[in-house]
Amino acid sequence: MRSPSEESFGLLEKLVAFDTTSRRSNLEMVAFVEDHLKALGVRSELTYDDDGKKANLFATIGPEDEPGIVLSGHTDVVPVDGQNWATDPFHVHCADGRVFGRGACDMKGFIAVMLAKAGPIVARRPRTPIHLAFSCDEEVGCLGVPRLLGRLAQRQVRPLVCIVGDTTGMHIGIAHKGKREMRCRVHGHEAHSSLVHKGANAIEAAAAIIVQLQSLARRLRSEGALDRSFDPPYSTIQTGLVSGDVALNIVPNSCSFSFEPRSLPATDPDAVIEEIRQFTASDVVPALREISKDAGVAWEELSSFPGLDIALDHPLVRASFEIARTNETVKLSFGTEAGLFSALGIPTAIVGPGEIEQAHKPNEFVALEQIARCETFIDLLVDRAGADPGVGFPEFYDRGAAAFDRPV
Repeated sequence: MRSPSEESFGLLEKLVAFDTTSRRSNLEMVAFVEDHLKALGVRSELTYDDDGKKANLFATIGPEDEPGIVLSGHTDVVPVDGQNWATDPFHVHCADGRVFGRGACDMKGFIAVMLAKAGPIVARRPRTPIHLAFSCDEEVGCLGVPRLLGRLAQRQVRPLVCIVGDTTGMHIGIAHKGKREMRCRVHGHEAHSSLVHKGANAIEAAAAIIVQLQSLARRLRSEGALDRSFDPPYSTIQTGLVSGDVALNIVPNSCSFSFEPRSLPATDPDAVIEEIRQFTASDVVPALREISKDAGVAWEELSSFPGLDIALDHPLVRASFEIARTNETVKLSFGTEAGLFSALGIPTAIVGPGEIEQAHKPNEFVALEQIARCETFIDLLVDRAGADPGVGFPEFYDRGAAAFDRPV
């Protein structure tokens, strides 16, 4: 079994020790990354959230006036609350060729390799620059990276391509589903529960909307688009986080719930939202307003990110096959920031250590062999980047062969 370098393992150990659960600040970890790069002579650019408590970091190794390759990872992790861990989730534990710890798989393993390879990349003085991107708030709807991307959009020279190091088992991720996270708030009219005819029951109205969402989900499964490379191979809708009123003997005047359509890349997510809005306007709101003219339903988008779909014969995919030494591709039902990079016009693929089945649960782990494979992937990519751009990545620069224009 292959083992990663001591530097990658040591950095992973330090990164896991930062509790960067999305509800917390990530600034301590960002400062660690910034200091690590500064010691190598690499300047970092930070973009902050509205409160200044979280930040994205973007750094460039190599010429800043040439389009380069982004390696991207998110710094935040999901909570450990209520999970039965065998070891301290914020202290790495090794056993049976695996590294256990929150974020070890998703996705501090990739970040550790990025940082471990920063020194060798600097030493190579790559002709094609390597950009390092570290984002916040990915786990709560990819809320952080748009600020980083906003800065990139203002640059005269944008990156050529991007590799997002999310969990693909070091296979080439060419697609993922898009997601919309929506909140529905129903406002009814309270009354004593013995006088239900004088109340507008917000919970029952919300239940009618939820049942309709279930019907839409069944229709997407039986009649909607299918792509059997995904699991499941159809677009989905899931409802959760329902909250209502406070006592059984009161006709409830409020109820809210959240739901998430996850759509195949070729499916329009707005169609689902529009259909449920129309149903609510025609079948739910009128009944509420028979009781109270102030009753109604409000909608709020909590987060959204587009799907990703890059062609199998795209130059980035072909190069990734060679660098990763695999021809196996995967399509992901979970979301990543890759769709947002792609939406900016930066062709993006997903290649990273670990499997999604190992993430977000107690005793999260990444195999040491996967970290070692990731190191090899970065090494081979840097070997190419060290050559003249037309030699190292001719497929990215040849307008006749490439499926995209060189960013300007």
